[in-house]
Amino acid sequence: MANYLRPKLYMRDFYEVLGVSRDASQSQMKKAYHRLAMKYHPDQNPNDPEAEEKFKEAANAYAVLSDPDKRARYDRYGHDAFEPGGMSMGVDDIFSAFSDIFGDFMGGSRRRRGQRGSDVRVAVELTFAEAVWGTTQEIEIPRHEPCTTCSGSGAKPGTSPKPCSACGGRGQVMHSQGFFMIQTTCPNCRGEGMIIDELCNKCRGRKSIKKFSTLSVSVPPGVDHGQQLRLAGQGEHPPGGGAPGHLFVLLHVQPDERFLREEENVLTDVPISYLRATLGGEVEIPTLDDECQGTAMIDVEPGTQPDTIIVRRGQGIPRVGRSGRGDHVIRFKVEIPTKLSRRERELLRELAEESGEQVGSSKNSFFSRLKR
Repeated sequence: MANYLRPKLYMRDFYEVLGVSRDASQSQMKKAYHRLAMKYHPDQNPNDPEAEEKFKEAANAYAVLSDPDKRARYDRYGHDAFEPGGMSMGVDDIFSAFSDIFGDFMGGSRRRRGQRGSDVRVAVELTFAEAVWGTTQEIEIPRHEPCTTCSGSGAKPGTSPKPCSACGGRGQVMHSQGFFMIQTTCPNCRGEGMIIDELCNKCRGRKSIKKFSTLSVSVPPGVDHGQQLRLAGQGEHPPGGGAPGHLFVLLHVQPDERFLREEENVLTDVPISYLRATLGGEVEIPTLDDECQGTAMIDVEPGTQPDTIIVRRGQGIPRVGRSGRGDHVIRFKVEIPTKLSRRERELLRELAEESGEQVGSSKNSFFSRLKR
């Protein structure tokens, strides 16, 4: 097969042809080629040899630069990489390189019968306890469903769609451009492959109507804010038949000031008096048990310092899809009183004297009296 590349003397730099820099990403090159292909496509420029030549030039450049190996050879050797002994490229190579672009010509991606329906996305509000222990919610979903009047055909009851005469029901038409065979969406049926002469009075030929459905959604224990659930097959049904899309449920979890979550672990700040921190004792804490309304008593060791941490292993949030739970971390926040009774001050001064501590005068200062 004859080599598609032109003689080296007349070949422009491939990056220049696409109008991209030499460090352009694959995505940038694909967009650049798409733009040029749409502009110079033979269907858009009938009987224009110059446009056809530019279309082939862009296709050739993209065929090389879209392939990492060929691009590396080109970056190193330039057009010499494709001289005899280098790499030869024929029509099959070029079609392989940019066949995924063809579906975007002439008004967007090709529409195929039997395609999957659209996905549906909804948001659900959860309390902190519902996220921790799971729940079941009834949610209302807006989605398009097949029209019951025409059974999803789009045609008036008693009539049926007929195959498109332009494409023979295939939804695609072929054009010959030299040794190229270009496949594009049929402009007569817009890729459907069928023509409706008399439209359904209810859906007006759209084949589906919008409905609100109520669905029971089970939320597993341990989910977190921002996560989403996927319910396969609960999305929209495509017009003309095919597999339904999916339903995605985005979770919004309300915070709980008692529990600061980090993945499967939670942190609870527990205030204790300076006396309990000094002498020790017990303190009641909130727990995740009983729908996050549980409590437990834990020991405070004598001499507990501010921000001391106790870890309750396996008492955190359940792990989604796995066994076990995270940890519940308790952090003690020692509270220093701002007001003391006269007796409390006397006792603390006696303690300070016993310890040899130098503390402030027992007499109120001039400025403290002014504050009263």
